[in-house]
Amino acid sequence: MPRYRIISAEDDLREGAQALRRACPHMAAVLAETGLPPLRRRPNDFSGLARIIVGQQLSVSSAAAIWGRTQALVRPFSPAGLLAQEPGALRGCGLSAAKIRTLSALAQAIEEGALSLPALADADDDAVREALTMITGIGPWTADIYILFCLGRADGWAPGDLALQHAVRDALGRQDRPAAAAMEDIAARWRPWRGVAARALWAWYGIRRARAANPA
Repeated sequence: MPRYRIISAEDDLREGAQALRRACPHMAAVLAETGLPPLRRRPNDFSGLARIIVGQQLSVSSAAAIWGRTQALVRPFSPAGLLAQEPGALRGCGLSAAKIRTLSALAQAIEEGALSLPALADADDDAVREALTMITGIGPWTADIYILFCLGRADGWAPGDLALQHAVRDALGRQDRPAAAAMEDIAARWRPWRGVAARALWAWYGIRRARAANPA
């Protein structure tokens, strides 16, 4: 049996959403507004992690545009394919110098055998974070998003994500935006489905922002 419960299909989301509705009135209210949140799975390979790196500290739309240009340039999209590109060509896709360094360091580590992404599927969360944060430019946020979307772990959580912090503040009616340590404490009530809670809260926050930008 797999060591971790995996979210691989909408049926998994439904099971988690039902459990969250029963366990927490705040999540019941969030899910009543969002419905079933998006699956948001990514492949557990170089492209999946690279897409997360590209999206660091960017809006969803900006990240998607830069990712599309990067994919179009790097063919095949592989560690060797990335390393074969000139930095200027990658900058032309909209990638910052820091992200080019991170993508290159990741590609080099995979090519040299210092990092095996398939092997991380069997590692515990702390070991995954340790392995990934050894790469220049990969921090806790990137590792947590990788655990959520590339490994698909049902109890994944991203306590340092700013949008998630805002969503938790609003959903729970808090005055303050909780920091990462508080986010861990708050989310304990949503175990073992924190990954579904995160998806629902992100979706709910997006709905609220869109409503605020376009009031009826």
